[in-house]
Amino acid sequence: MADEVKQQPAATSGNETAGTSAPATTSAPASTSSPATGGYTPRPYGQRREGGPRPGGPRPGGGPGREGGGPGGRKFFRRKKVCKFCVEKIDAINYKDVRLLSQFVAEKGKIVPRRLTGVCTPHQRRVSAAIKQARNIALLPFAARG
Repeated sequence: MADEVKQQPAATSGNETAGTSAPATTSAPASTSSPATGGYTPRPYGQRREGGPRPGGPRPGGGPGREGGGPGGRKFFRRKKVCKFCVEKIDAINYKDVRLLSQFVAEKGKIVPRRLTGVCTPHQRRVSAAIKQARNIALLPFAARG
């Protein structure tokens, strides 16, 4: 019984003999996850597993044409902010000047960053120190009301 080996007819090319049959090779795609990579399949950058780009388009706030939209870039001219204290040549920022300091405090009580106010770095440091002093003696609120 062990001697009986059933041989199936194999498709032979012109130079093969009928007694020897080579294993049939098919062009099946190799598996995408191999044990060497641990099941990881690299994908192109920025694509999800489903194969498409991120839902909702690109991330907000980046890329060309950010202001005003469109492929042309910026539509509106944005004036460069200049430091109010440098223009008016104010050297000392007094913590008792609540009207001046309240311009640099948001409604919720936060100190407005210099990218929004346009104040230079040394003056922003002095303004924030003065605001903190005014808060400690209750001239300015720490937080918003309500």
